[in-house]
Amino acid sequence: MSATADHAETSLAVRLGFQPDQVVQEIGYDDDVDQDLRESIEEAIGNELMDEDYDDVADAVLLWFRDDDGDLTDALVDAIGYLEEGGQILLLTPKTGRDGYIEPSDISDAAQTAGLSQTKSVSVGKDWNGSRLSTPKAAAKR
Repeated sequence: MSATADHAETSLAVRLGFQPDQVVQEIGYDDDVDQDLRESIEEAIGNELMDEDYDDVADAVLLWFRDDDGDLTDALVDAIGYLEEGGQILLLTPKTGRDGYIEPSDISDAAQTAGLSQTKSVSVGKDWNGSRLSTPKAAAKR
């Protein structure tokens, strides 16, 4: 039973592209985040999520963002600076009808302006949507 339960818990994180031994930096943590998703990612990578004070490059950034958090394009550009070349950003925004909801067109515009490609959108819980964003392969020259 535990092997099946472990697989069920990590399947969303694995489907989102998280892999063992990755360094994942979390930005925008607050009381409203989806704890189940956070635990699933930690289980998939085999490590704790790094907080905003982490001062090295990460394989992926988990970015929780709400409408009142400021400028999304700026937040995405900042997140790119934390990434290893070829890294991914998982942008998490509140679902329709939730406080802090962001229009999908605004997410797309901000991602394009920041130089990111949106590769996948997925529901990641009852309150959050996820958008997987990637940097262009040849870019990432910091």
